[in-house]
Amino acid sequence: MKVLVACEYSAVVRDEFIEKGHTAISCDILPSDSQLGEHYQGDVMDILYKDWDLMIAHPPCTYLTVTGNRWFYHPEDSHLPTEKRRPHPLHPNRRELRKDALEFIRVLLNAPIEKIALENPIGVISTNIRKPDQIIQPYQYGHDTAKSTCLWLKNLPLLEPTNIVEPQYFKMGKKNYNKLHYETFKLPVEERAKIRSKTFKGIAKAMANQWG
Repeated sequence: MKVLVACEYSAVVRDEFIEKGHTAISCDILPSDSQLGEHYQGDVMDILYKDWDLMIAHPPCTYLTVTGNRWFYHPEDSHLPTEKRRPHPLHPNRRELRKDALEFIRVLLNAPIEKIALENPIGVISTNIRKPDQIIQPYQYGHDTAKSTCLWLKNLPLLEPTNIVEPQYFKMGKKNYNKLHYETFKLPVEERAKIRSKTFKGIAKAMANQWG
């Protein structure tokens, strides 16, 4: 198959499909972390309509997660109805950026590609577009951490668990955090975000084995 892995610079998913004998290309505005396969550095719209058989997309979740809602409104307006709250002074365009992010999701899901899988954390895609077809966890694929990951699928079967293990949690203050957040908590924000957005190898391998 010809496989497009959109919005991926880690090459984790791409390289698993290459290993299975497929022609797989990753695409992102950042350079690839791996030089073992082909990577298009640029806008995915440049190559979206090139007769792919399968697309697996990992669009940025910055403006789509529900945890980002706290940046929508002025912190002094929490007592007011949402329609009367001012924009957050540090993020005045947050609402427009979310609207653009949702439109990007619609473009990816409606692309003329026979098989599509779109991955994102729990967020506003469910309420603004449609609910995911399934929610998976890294601990279902051999990684001892919990991280709810939604999958929106087109002409693909649900991803089956391959190796269920016990997730680990760590206490920081009054809260319990999963292993991934705990291990990356003290890293710089940019590095932390990059590690947390990387697809777990066990999930990538399951995608290649079951969808490839």
